[in-house]
Amino acid sequence: MTFKRCFAPVVDAHTRVLILGSLPGEVSLAHQQYYAHKQNRFWHLVGEVIGVDLPAMAYDARLQTLLEHRIGLWDVVAQARREGSLDGNIRDHAGNDLIALVKGLPALEAIAFNGGTAARIGERILGPHAQRFRMLRMPSSSPAHASMSFAAKLTAWRALGEFAAA
Repeated sequence: MTFKRCFAPVVDAHTRVLILGSLPGEVSLAHQQYYAHKQNRFWHLVGEVIGVDLPAMAYDARLQTLLEHRIGLWDVVAQARREGSLDGNIRDHAGNDLIALVKGLPALEAIAFNGGTAARIGERILGPHAQRFRMLRMPSSSPAHASMSFAAKLTAWRALGEFAAA
């Protein structure tokens, strides 16, 4: 089992909400794009929240649109051993330096975790620094989390709208 590594953060000085996943899955790693698996609902969920058809856009345009709406993106795991794409298979992980990142984001108001694994690891890394921000635990956008309907996920994800610029 080889080490899998996350991508660089997508943030700027205007980021108000930071969405943190766990670690990119196999399809995302192969494409070098966040949430590249066609069945992952991330781009659909965030697109609905901000009123933009993100899935129809080229990847670079999606990232730029997130930044324009003051949404940042990163992962809590810097690297780990993992067979396949399931969070439950993450082993020997090293966390990203979330504290350094959030300290460099002057407009940051909220941190949203995409799924339970991201929340558990991220909250542990942030520790008392988490108290500075509104913490949002979102249902996973992953196709592995199919027990919840898209509509139910969207209801939860709409909480991001409070922080995203229109």
